[in-house]
Amino acid sequence: MLRQLTLRDFVIVDRLELEFSGGFGTLTGETGAGKSILIDALALALGERGDAGVVRAGCDKAEIVAVFDISGLSTVKDWLRANDLDVDDEILLRRVVDASGRSRAWVNGTPATVQQLREVGEWLVDIHGQHAHQSLLRSDAQRQLLDAHAGLQGAVKTVAEAWRAWRDDDKALRDASLGAEALQREREQLEWQIGELETLALGEDEWAALDVEHRRLGHAAGLIDGAQYALAVLADDDAACERQIDQVASRLSGLAEYDPALAEVAKLLDSVQAELSDAISTLRRYADRVDLDPSRLAEVERRIEAVLAQARRHRVQPAELPALLVDARSRFEALNAASDLAALEARAAAARSTYFAAAQALSAARARAAEEMAGEVSATMRQLALSSGRFEVALLPVDGGAVYGLEQVEFRIGGLAGNEAKPLAKVASGGELSRISLAIQVLTSRSASVPTLIFDEVDVGIGGGVAEIVGRLLHKLGCERQVLCVTHLPQVAARADWQWQVAKTTREGVTLSSIRALDAAGRVNEIARMLGGVELTEITLQHAREMLRSTD
Repeated sequence: MLRQLTLRDFVIVDRLELEFSGGFGTLTGETGAGKSILIDALALALGERGDAGVVRAGCDKAEIVAVFDISGLSTVKDWLRANDLDVDDEILLRRVVDASGRSRAWVNGTPATVQQLREVGEWLVDIHGQHAHQSLLRSDAQRQLLDAHAGLQGAVKTVAEAWRAWRDDDKALRDASLGAEALQREREQLEWQIGELETLALGEDEWAALDVEHRRLGHAAGLIDGAQYALAVLADDDAACERQIDQVASRLSGLAEYDPALAEVAKLLDSVQAELSDAISTLRRYADRVDLDPSRLAEVERRIEAVLAQARRHRVQPAELPALLVDARSRFEALNAASDLAALEARAAAARSTYFAAAQALSAARARAAEEMAGEVSATMRQLALSSGRFEVALLPVDGGAVYGLEQVEFRIGGLAGNEAKPLAKVASGGELSRISLAIQVLTSRSASVPTLIFDEVDVGIGGGVAEIVGRLLHKLGCERQVLCVTHLPQVAARADWQWQVAKTTREGVTLSSIRALDAAGRVNEIARMLGGVELTEITLQHAREMLRSTD
């Protein structure tokens, strides 16, 4: 769960360090005091898009640091290991946005991407904004909510993969059917090309070897003359180096008896004699092997010309011809497979069967989840003064299927405007939609594994006894998870285990927002303010005390 949150120069906050507790907590304050700034900062630490507008006026950068306890979250620890990040019982997310809008991120002190913040954030916090009900009007959002509530993400992924495989195989079949003539022409061209290259049969390293051999044969006479000249100078002439060095070495060895300083020179000459002897032996073997071979030279030149001709014809470098043959064979085999319409039809049919089998299994799971979700949301709606309302999850068939399965999902409400169930957007007023949205969010949050839930003024449009029920629902949820709610309702705030107050102040002409934890007396005053306005009377204070006592 969320343990600490630190803000520096964020919007209208100069510096703020918060320590969080478990259970259900609320964030209250005057309208415009900046209650949602805390949520915005946390969202930024979790990978939301940031820009220069989040930096407090006159400052170089904004910084947010969030610390979470992950001692019981094995999935987060596995993610850290998979991303080569330090693993402990806490995870520290840090985000910095400078005045130019440039953003940087860190996870446990190691530079990270914003995408990595988003990935890990999905396991840490679930934020429900005050406009969350608007997304509930979209069919795709309704389908995703049902699938997430039922834990069907794996099945959805399997169906999507099967759909794409079927589409690919079906496209290959259509392309083969429509372009059969063009494919045949390409096959014939490749067949001719492969035949020529196979006849040439150029080895992978042969071109380099031919070049070396051609240069050697073309300069054979010069090579022979050079070797013979070197042997004469080094060993065969009367004044050959080998003989003279031998004489010098012998004389110095004798003189070394009188002056040891010459011994080192004599020793070096012995080494020179050994290396010179090796060089002479190598030259003799070379001279014996090198000879003029005009017929072999002509043969090599004919081979080189044949290779060059093929390279020009196929518009590649000579050394690339072996690789060209490999590519041509591969493409030829692919075209042969593509021209086998019966095989393509069988593969497309098999892919279709795989898709429909996976999609039908998903449909059955969705049907069970839809019935269960409808009953649970309807029960919560009755608690929220929508006793005549009935929530339904309709599964609407999609002809031919789609990447998400065989049906689209539609949330419907019955009983509010007649008995017939109608789409959510057509029957719910603003206040009703807020309550229905809250019922769905509470239900789906309880079924999720995310340890921290945040509700940002989702109780807009709700009041009276319904507000008290909302507070009870959130308090009950706080027994299972860490819950933070930004609220303007005293009935909700009174149900909290702990409460913070947001206030806006002016310091040296600069407007700043601050947050303080409320003690028992502070909670009475704050709830009284929420009940009766700025002027606190004994009546509103007494009412606030009664509300807090009734929640004990």
